[in-house]
Amino acid sequence: MKHWIRAAALLLPLALLSACLFQPGKFESTLTVHKDRSFTFTYKGEVVALDLEGMNGLPGMSAGDAAATDGSTPDNTAAAEEEQTPEQKAAAKAAKDEEYRELAANLAKEYGYRTVEYRGDGVFYVDYAISGVLTHEFVYPYNQDAAMIFPWVTVELRGGDTLKIKAPGYAKQDMSGMGAAGGGSGGDMPSKTQGSFTLITDAEIVSQNNENGAAKQGANSVVVWRVTPRTTDAPMAVLRVAAR
Repeated sequence: MKHWIRAAALLLPLALLSACLFQPGKFESTLTVHKDRSFTFTYKGEVVALDLEGMNGLPGMSAGDAAATDGSTPDNTAAAEEEQTPEQKAAAKAAKDEEYRELAANLAKEYGYRTVEYRGDGVFYVDYAISGVLTHEFVYPYNQDAAMIFPWVTVELRGGDTLKIKAPGYAKQDMSGMGAAGGGSGGDMPSKTQGSFTLITDAEIVSQNNENGAAKQGANSVVVWRVTPRTTDAPMAVLRVAAR
């Protein structure tokens, strides 16, 4: 996971320029991994855009950090917002909604997205499904144009026959240690994430961090993580699959 964190830190300015980050809202997500390395991943539910301008940057961001990214301090940004007339605020919201509708239209053209709808107030509805073979690492979501650069789910190849699955997006996202984003301690992003992440596999489960363990369903083992805005432990599992 360390290289994903480093990549996110390097790409963070792109997200700050777009003034929003994305996190799951209410959702259901499933990852099916077979011992022959074939897999299917699905995500069905909300995607919530967090307005960094409205948050005056991420928790832990100093005034100097904010000035370095957008040329203003959080105090100046807040004062400017307070001085806006209702008409100006309505125009700004309309512009943001139009930006999000355009994003939804572009995202819907990408492979795997069966449905992408913008439903207002920074909330999208997404139905995504993709299948393949895990001969390489997998990450969801990743869209540099939309600044979707913080991975929710990753599958890493470890050695010749081991996969490590982790879902950092299905827990409170700690931004501390990310330079300008974290600034210092207390870097948790506000969370609206609530749902479930299910792992279905006929491969050997080497380890997993769900205290309820795995349930057997025929030839498969099934692990279900329940996620709330208070969840701090990201779902994680290590599987042994067919050697490459």
